[in-house]
Amino acid sequence: MEVKSLLILVSYHHHNTERIANVFARVLEAEIRTPQQIDPAELQEYDLVGFGSGIYGAKHHKALLNLVDRLPQVTNKKAFIFSTCGVPAIGMTEQVVVENHSTLRGRLQSKGYAIVDEFGCVGLNTNSFLKLFGGINQGRPSAEDLGEAEAFARNLERTVGSV
Repeated sequence: MEVKSLLILVSYHHHNTERIANVFARVLEAEIRTPQQIDPAELQEYDLVGFGSGIYGAKHHKALLNLVDRLPQVTNKKAFIFSTCGVPAIGMTEQVVVENHSTLRGRLQSKGYAIVDEFGCVGLNTNSFLKLFGGINQGRPSAEDLGEAEAFARNLERTVGSV
């Protein structure tokens, strides 16, 4: 089964999350749009919708959260969540990803979306005083991170395509 996919993305500081989204888009043959480019009703046309942004104050960008608040109720629509985060790479654990995604996950689930999977990785962070030192997580997302994103997207394609 061909899976019709869409990615909704906010990525602007260093385009960390956009780099991940581009890998997903290539594998899933998905279009990438910003929340401002979305009419909430049109999401019904898609089998799978990815929602992603950088993480700001332990949650996704407010433009993405605001879009989700405007979405109509659905029944078991499939979605996935993705992000990049500027925490030090050593501190990036699966638990951090789960916590960072909790606000968006809860809002999507309250609208009837079934979250099929989640992806998170570290990204370059030059916020605040970090810019004085060139930031942390330089070179991230790395080639390895992008490879993990590709494997994630291929798994999504298999999982959603077989349902």
